[in-house]
Amino acid sequence: MRFDVVTLFPALFDSLLDFGITARAMDRGLFRFHAWNPRDFAADAYKTVDDRPYGGGPGMVMLAEPLDAALDAVEAAQTSEGLTPWVVYFTPRGQVLNHGKVMEMAARPALTLISGRYEGVDERFLQRRVDEEISLGDFVLSGGEIPALALMDAIIRQMPGSLGNEASAAQDSFVNGLLDAPSYTRPEVYRGVAVPEVLKSGDHKAIARWRLKQRLATSWRKRPDLIARRGLSPDEQKLLDEVRREEEDLS
Repeated sequence: MRFDVVTLFPALFDSLLDFGITARAMDRGLFRFHAWNPRDFAADAYKTVDDRPYGGGPGMVMLAEPLDAALDAVEAAQTSEGLTPWVVYFTPRGQVLNHGKVMEMAARPALTLISGRYEGVDERFLQRRVDEEISLGDFVLSGGEIPALALMDAIIRQMPGSLGNEASAAQDSFVNGLLDAPSYTRPEVYRGVAVPEVLKSGDHKAIARWRLKQRLATSWRKRPDLIARRGLSPDEQKLLDEVRREEEDLS
């Protein structure tokens, strides 16, 4: 997969390219990354990429012209490889990113990620050049680099060969619409709290049932909207009913 990021701060992506799972995935050739700085495409000697907004107001707005020129270069590079460009802009007005959207994006051979700054980007550029708008949630960040990093990380960990254990991605939170079950490691007893006996039993069927029950319980307590949106099978409903009865007994 090819990632092209249009950003004023390419160095912010070093954390993704130089460390951990994503760095190993790049070393294995699972994805390619290219950063494009709009300043390199500015029309004047001062490398101007922003200006005051029409109508007044605080802050500055990114100019359309350098972004258009940068995106022209990106799309020329992608089409030369036979790739179909798909342009994503990060903004609070976009669709909130979730696992389903990550998997949809992961199926594309190339993504172009536009990282805005300042008070935003000239709307005329967005209307003409952007295919999709994405948000991380109902809050404001200083720029689109952090959302771009988040999306790339989420996609890369879904690529076969990126994780040490291929089953890891299949057990992540949200893969089946629920939060993940609790995790434990050594020692067996830590500060008076023991690892649940079922996890030491070697009974894989019992462990699978316990984990599903914990996923349901955690989602019900912390994110009931996930259960309402996903729905439950009859067996899952029975497990959740067990959780509710156990909590009632403790109250």
